[in-house]
Amino acid sequence: MQVILLEKVVNLGNMGEVVRVKDGYARNFLIPQRKARRATATAVAEFEAKRADLEKAAGEKLAAAQAQGEKLNGTTVRIAQKAGVDGRLFGSVTNADIAAAVSKQGFPVEKAQIRMPQGPLKVVGDHTIAVALHTDVVVDITIAVVGEQA
Repeated sequence: MQVILLEKVVNLGNMGEVVRVKDGYARNFLIPQRKARRATATAVAEFEAKRADLEKAAGEKLAAAQAQGEKLNGTTVRIAQKAGVDGRLFGSVTNADIAAAVSKQGFPVEKAQIRMPQGPLKVVGDHTIAVALHTDVVVDITIAVVGEQA
């Protein structure tokens, strides 16, 4: 299916591009999330008419993400979990735990924005985690996992 992108999508394209994607990806993700529309002649014409407004809105979104990223960059978040004597956690620290802790500090983020390529944190210590506030804005924060004796 051919779709026209209404915003920048990672590994797919920039706003305004007409790309071919699998039908399920378009129907189940891109179109419901308002990231794309079917690339019909009328949809392309409507997009060109609204292009300036969409670019302005995308620019404002990017500016807001950059401003939040400057404040958030280098922040240290402390999370306490039950741990054994050897420093291994009973359980793990997931992206949902990190998102909740960062939000408590006044930086609202969603768990989908937390990038953990190594998986959940399972040991006590300092860990560097990436937070993707926007497709173009990725900042690093430090997660200090401290152990509580069980």
